[in-house]
Amino acid sequence: MKFQLETSSLPVIKGHGPGWIALGGQRITHSVLIDPAGRPQPWGAAAFEALGAHHFAALALPQESAPAAELVLLGSGARLRFPPPAWLRPLIEAGIGIETMSTPAACRTWNILSSEGRRVLAALVIEPAV
Repeated sequence: MKFQLETSSLPVIKGHGPGWIALGGQRITHSVLIDPAGRPQPWGAAAFEALGAHHFAALALPQESAPAAELVLLGSGARLRFPPPAWLRPLIEAGIGIETMSTPAACRTWNILSSEGRRVLAALVIEPAV
């Protein structure tokens, strides 16, 4: 089997810890959306408990100047938590898949899927360090 290095123009999540992630050369300390083009933008939820149906409805809308997402990775914080199924309806109706996992797992998964050229949107809850 031949292995070949593939390069991507998208930034990589290079690290994560309590209260932060490192995207490319940028340290992010608040909940964030990373669009399919690799651009971060604040996501207005300081903790998983602050999420609401409107946060998920916004994920189903087309992103400005970025390819449409085929999959949303929800990083639910330091531990795995699931949103109520009714909140996912806009994503399901738009034909967008959603996978829920802890934020560290979502960071690793985003790196893999984005490097494969998948149109993935990361919605990462980054809770303040205790």
